[in-house]
Amino acid sequence: MKTKFKVYRLHFTTPLHIGDARDDYSVSLKTYQSDAMYAALTSCLAKVGKEIPKNGDLGFTISSLFPFYQKDEYDKPVYFLPKLLKQKLPKLENNGNAKKVKKVGWLDISYFEKLIGGVTLFEDGEDLEHIKGDFLTASTIEREFMSSQVSQRVTISRDLSENAEPFYMDRIYFKDQSGLYFIVSGDTKLLDGALEVLKDEGIGTDRNVGNGYFTFNSDEIEIDLPKSDYISNLSMFCPESEIQLKDMIDDKNVAYDFTKRGGWITTTPHNSIRKNSIHMFTPASIFKALKTSADIDIMGKIVNLNPAQSYPGIDHPIWRNGKSIFIPVKI
Repeated sequence: MKTKFKVYRLHFTTPLHIGDARDDYSVSLKTYQSDAMYAALTSCLAKVGKEIPKNGDLGFTISSLFPFYQKDEYDKPVYFLPKLLKQKLPKLENNGNAKKVKKVGWLDISYFEKLIGGVTLFEDGEDLEHIKGDFLTASTIEREFMSSQVSQRVTISRDLSENAEPFYMDRIYFKDQSGLYFIVSGDTKLLDGALEVLKDEGIGTDRNVGNGYFTFNSDEIEIDLPKSDYISNLSMFCPESEIQLKDMIDDKNVAYDFTKRGGWITTTPHNSIRKNSIHMFTPASIFKALKTSADIDIMGKIVNLNPAQSYPGIDHPIWRNGKSIFIPVKI
């Protein structure tokens, strides 16, 4: 069943660094996760005086940010979605081809539809010519439209009492009109206003030196969703309860990964304090559906990571959104 999704494209006007859990500046991630984006949007609304709902829910759910390629503003973008953590693998005798297939991490919509529909990609060597580095598409794209560049920088203490410390920072650059996009479900009225502020605030690390600025516009895509007993999350996912999680992972075909989410508080004067942490499931995991469906579903919860027990002076909630957009997938 063809399902329409509203998407927002971010066209970056400056380089972008996305930090990992280790705060390793020398490596930038290439995906900006939904919970971090949602937190940034919430912060921007608070800065301009918008009242944040008491439960932290802004009325919409977003996917994580995924790459797209666009030659110029008049060309149709090629949207990519992440490879599922579990799929049918082809038998390839050629080791070189096997390595190329293994490297693929992103599929355009047409290939993604095949994958979630249960089709084994690259069977009998098909479509190998459409592998372009990490991306699988029959469309014409710049092979390195999303590239990274490592440069040396120096940390200098505020009072100059310590020697300068060099470090390396990896930053992402996008060619042409390419960038990152996200899918949204729900009422986007607050989202539009938040993006108007966030585009000049920037996302990612070191925004104060010009990283992560962007312009944005919206679009609509269609994905042919299968009817299935399995689902995959397009966002970071925090289960609503232990019972819900047990029902979703009690199956031999599930496949998932999770990571710790937290980070530093961004509001003054608490910038040097870390939030509480929570583990969430990463996008492209596979779960048992709670009901057979051919439509999207929204599941998960929003949690407050305010470290009030250790730092009682922080008197506002620090929301982390673990609500996710789920789509059915065939295994």
